[in-house]
Amino acid sequence: MTTSPSWDVRQYLRHADHRARPFHDLLARVGDLPSKPARIVDLGCGAGNVTAALAERWPDARITGLDSSPDMLRAAESYAGPTEGGGSLDFAYADAATWTPDSQIDLLVSNALLQWVPGHSARFADWVAALPPGGVFAFQVPGNFDSPSHRLMRQVCASARWAPRLAGLLRSDPVLSPGGYLQQLAGLGCAVDAWETTYAHLLQGPDPVLDWVKGTGLRPVLDELGTAEAAEFTAEYGALLRDAYPAGPHGTVFPFRRIFVVARKES
Repeated sequence: MTTSPSWDVRQYLRHADHRARPFHDLLARVGDLPSKPARIVDLGCGAGNVTAALAERWPDARITGLDSSPDMLRAAESYAGPTEGGGSLDFAYADAATWTPDSQIDLLVSNALLQWVPGHSARFADWVAALPPGGVFAFQVPGNFDSPSHRLMRQVCASARWAPRLAGLLRSDPVLSPGGYLQQLAGLGCAVDAWETTYAHLLQGPDPVLDWVKGTGLRPVLDELGTAEAAEFTAEYGALLRDAYPAGPHGTVFPFRRIFVVARKES
């Protein structure tokens, strides 16, 4: 997908609990860090709600959240300040496509960001270089780009009605496989734990899958279209989603595959 779409913080946070769960599952596999207190960077911190969880795990750490969205950074500022264990939490602007660490980092973590950065694995060498021996680069990315939610989005974009405006806007393969990431990072001197998980989210309300993707994957389309056209597009796309993800007696089941990587730099 394209990089740096606009972000609607309220829309994104409507499914905050579901979106945060993979971050916690990722952190559970990180283990010890080489320095105490640790220096931690959250690349693509968003609204800061999951960055704050880093201070719970490492309360004495110096933690910085980085993001390229001014709206997200404004929301994140409510979490900034000293932490209970004597550490600190702050936020700053950075574009992951060009950002290079200017100091040593014990943990570089990224949650659902790298799919927005074309060729992001080319950045890994610079990021791993900033880790000391035992330092960790941990990230998760969506792996659901072949799922109906994304295939149907691309299908509508490629239709006769929308192709003149939207053809080529969305990429079908913005992330690597778990094995692809393992090979890349092993080649940079890391011991790598890579895996995938499919979450079965139970969503509530009318058109809940459309509501979900309005906060993430649909953002480039909404950015490209005016208000009236966006309403027309989402009506067409939403009807297809209702067929692909029918509501059940307890809500709408939305399977969501995610890819996880924890790479520890070897001595």
